[in-house]
Amino acid sequence: MSRHLRIKICGVTNPADALHAAECGADAVGLNFHPGSPRYVQPAAAVAILRDLPLFTRAVVVAVNKPLSEIAYMLKPLAHVQTIQWHGDDDQREIGTVWPYDLIAAFRVRDAASLHAISHYLDQCRSAGQLPAAVLVDAHVAGQHGGTGRTAPWELLAAFRPGVPVILAGGLTPENVAEAVRVVQPYAVDVASGVENSPGHKDPDKVRRFIANARAAQAQLPGN
Repeated sequence: MSRHLRIKICGVTNPADALHAAECGADAVGLNFHPGSPRYVQPAAAVAILRDLPLFTRAVVVAVNKPLSEIAYMLKPLAHVQTIQWHGDDDQREIGTVWPYDLIAAFRVRDAASLHAISHYLDQCRSAGQLPAAVLVDAHVAGQHGGTGRTAPWELLAAFRPGVPVILAGGLTPENVAEAVRVVQPYAVDVASGVENSPGHKDPDKVRRFIANARAAQAQLPGN
């Protein structure tokens, strides 16, 4: 049975870009609630984006170094949000639930020690009965939590099977996403800067080509 590759277009800042991504076949769009990001969306402004999303397109809120309980409380007035994607420093990383939301735990990866840290975190989560829905792996750039345009170490990630779905982010573009899918074979791919004209403003053709190229690469993998 063929496996469906999930695709998330992140850093969406307006309803038109979100709707275009969904119409092109994106499974999810990401709204960045981190004020330090050039793709920051105020929670009140997110209402218009969420209102126009098709029923089966998932909305993911990106947060950085905020307590999980605070994020969940902030999202209560917002319909259509199903998932929280948490980025941050390891000393602020919590093990806990964000019910009724799913949790994606994001990590920056540069070497084998980075993968060991992810596995250790997941072991702690298993012991607590609080596994995240997925882990997102991004490039390691000091002082930044995503959106850098730098690629993660694909060859290192190729054999990484942590027991939860792996979402590949970091420097993906319409030109390289097919190779990334072939090498890493992730559960999902996540793109922000690679499909933009400028931060927070998506290029419609890049979005379309990114999704088409990712899907074509997935279809060519063994078992599909």
